[in-house]
Order: sequence, then C-alpha cells, then structure tokens
Amino acid sequence: MSRTQGGEANESPHRFAERLNLKFSDPWLLSRALTHRSFLNENPEALEDNERLEFLGDAVLDFVVGAWLYSRYPEMSEGGMTRLRAALVRTEQLAAFAKQIELSKALRLGHGEEESGGRTRPAMLCASFEALIGALYLDGGVQAVEDFVAPMLEPAAKAILAVRSDRDPKSLLQEWAQAQGYGTPVYRVVKESGPDHRRWFVVDVHINGNVRGRGEGPSKQAAGKQAASAALETLNL
Repeated sequence: MSRTQGGEANESPHRFAERLNLKFSDPWLLSRALTHRSFLNENPEALEDNERLEFLGDAVLDFVVGAWLYSRYPEMSEGGMTRLRAALVRTEQLAAFAKQIELSKALRLGHGEEESGGRTRPAMLCASFEALIGALYLDGGVQAVEDFVAPMLEPAAKAILAVRSDRDPKSLLQEWAQAQGYGTPVYRVVKESGPDHRRWFVVDVHINGNVRGRGEGPSKQAAGKQAASAALETLNL
C-alpha cells in the first residue's frame, strides 16, 4: 500500500477495483475519481481531480435510481418515486453507500484535508461516491452503474420505506398533499351512529376538494386515521 501525505494507509485504485470486482478498461478514470482537489494542489504531477466526475455522477445517479424505482415499484405513484429517489440520493445516504464499500480507504487527499478528518466527512464521501459513479458511467455505460448500485439500492429503499410505514398515516398524507401544493387534508364526519356510550363514526378525507379516502371507527380520530390510510393506499403511497 501507498501512504497519503497525512500518513494514513491508503488503498491503491487497483486494489480498490479488485476488492469490489470493478472492471475498468481505463484505470485512469478510477484514479481520477478517487483524487480530491486537495491532493492535486499538493501534487502537481497529478493531472486532474474528481470534481467534473462528481458533477456527471450526480446526474447519472438521478437517472439510474429513477429508472430502478420505476421498474422495482410498478405500483408506486410519481410523487412516491420522487420522494424515495430524493431519499436515496441525498448526501447522508450516498455517504452511507461510500462507507459500505469502504471508499475512504482509496481516497487520495492532501495533507490538510487528511488532518482535518476529510476521509470520514459525509460531504466528502458523498462527492467521492458520485465521482466513482461518473467514472463507471464513462467506462462502462449505464449498465455498469446499474450493476454496481442495484444491490445497495434494494436494502436502502426497503429501510426507508419501513421507517415511513411506521409513521402516522395522517402525517404522511399531509406531507404528500402539501408537497403537491394542495394544502392540508380536510377530515369530515359523514355519519355518526350508535348510543352515547358506543358511538361509531364514518369520516371522509378531502384533498384539493376531492374525497380521497373513507374510514370508520369508535372515535373521530380513529376513523380519520383509517381514512388517511385508505387515501395513502388509493394514491399508491
């Protein structure tokens, strides 16, 4: 192994590719993807940093993740796919992907960046992961990127959806409605029956003037929650 200027053991691009079974016909692309501008500043012999690859990788990820969601979740609404894609490509999630493949081991950083903890900074890991995606795309096309990210996307998407499924359906529905510009959902009691000690309520939820779901229960709150769940199901959320 070589060593960075900060003195930490650093994995070579060749070893990194070998460990992840990445096949680069142009190894220089991978080396460039792993090179931060701080390294370039301190090593004039290095020709280019990874910032342009980061820009490209960001765009490629948006497309690949969107296409993956379209195929993987055929019943999910456009709004649902948009929100899930945003969660999958946000800084924290991409940094988590970078940690998963131990990308930090292979980064080429300058002394100052190394000393300041750049190797473990989420923004750094996210940007470097995007640069790696850009390099994969240039070397092997969309298929190479899909093959690389799909195994990571599957468990990440499930985890995100599992967390959201635990949330209150009324909160989720309100979040969706406001994101669409519809304002807050309106819950209306359409039927109330039973004796005073055993009342039964039927509630409709209206979004943008339209009924989106109906629920029933022993209280207005319970019926409203069921109506929200019905609306989420109708909207494929």
